[in-house]
Amino acid sequence: MPAAIYAEGLVKTFGDVRALDGVDIEVPEGSVLGLLGPNGAGKTTAVRVLTTLLRPDSGRAEVAGIDVATHPQLVRRSIGLSGQFAAVDDYLTGRENLQMVGQLYQLTSRDARRRADELLERFNLSDAADRTAKTYSGGMRRRLDLAAALVVSPPVMFMDEPTTGLDPRNRMALWAVIEELVAGGTTLLLTTQYLEEADHLADTIAVVDHGRVIARGTSDELKSRSGGDVVEVVVHEREHIPVAERVLRRLGDGDTTLVEHTRKLSVPAAGGAKLLAEVIRELDGEGVEIDDIGLRRPTLDDVFISLTGHGAEDGEEPAAKAADVETADKEGKK
Repeated sequence: MPAAIYAEGLVKTFGDVRALDGVDIEVPEGSVLGLLGPNGAGKTTAVRVLTTLLRPDSGRAEVAGIDVATHPQLVRRSIGLSGQFAAVDDYLTGRENLQMVGQLYQLTSRDARRRADELLERFNLSDAADRTAKTYSGGMRRRLDLAAALVVSPPVMFMDEPTTGLDPRNRMALWAVIEELVAGGTTLLLTTQYLEEADHLADTIAVVDHGRVIARGTSDELKSRSGGDVVEVVVHEREHIPVAERVLRRLGDGDTTLVEHTRKLSVPAAGGAKLLAEVIRELDGEGVEIDDIGLRRPTLDDVFISLTGHGAEDGEEPAAKAADVETADKEGKK
């Protein structure tokens, strides 16, 4: 199956910061790639290069079979983009924003109005269709921006953290829209901070950190790399946490982690239900009362921690600086 999005050895620097450090990406037609990584890891920079908003310092990239550096205008005709920040006109109504985008894509006025009405309904914005966008809440503006990216049905879509600021109901609605697009043959590159989103939508996941792809595979393949099952225990009394930690450390297969405010401890473990029963016996023998205990598979958050040493929402200083320099660079070109 040919690749709808292909990149090899992408490098992009901002001053002394190397935002992309040899990134390779390949997304087959009609599939979804989830590009994950902590803040400042290079995800947005990669999207901007692939959507022709930035030129790479080296490496090459093609979208829909077109070189992004030599034929940027042709690439733009083949893609849809929803960036991190809503790009809507505050002084137009929701309907007018969508109609304007449709006409820029050379739809007739009638078709642009019809498509605007369809998208306003799909994104639960019909009641606010004739209000100016400056009166919209942050979540409503985000939904309007996503609708604008879908006015036409491009063969390749880029969504950079599309559900940030959306409530659970609208997030699920967007997931349904994405699934419909992909079922119709659209190729999607998705960046997200919501790991369950990538778990639900992505065929393949690439983990980026410090401007490099450090792991790739299906969700199940990545989870298997972080170890076996995880035992989770919620203790009833906070003073029993040290004793529970000692028990889990002795019976588990790695370091324990603690979520202090919920009194929840977890540890990688092998042995399944048999080990779980042993943990319960040991805790009971130590006089530790528990509110909950369970055995689960690793999550993508476990994958992040095992691969990068921190969670998906934590940024490292060099990468964070890259994001800041990139923003300044973009503003300076306006």
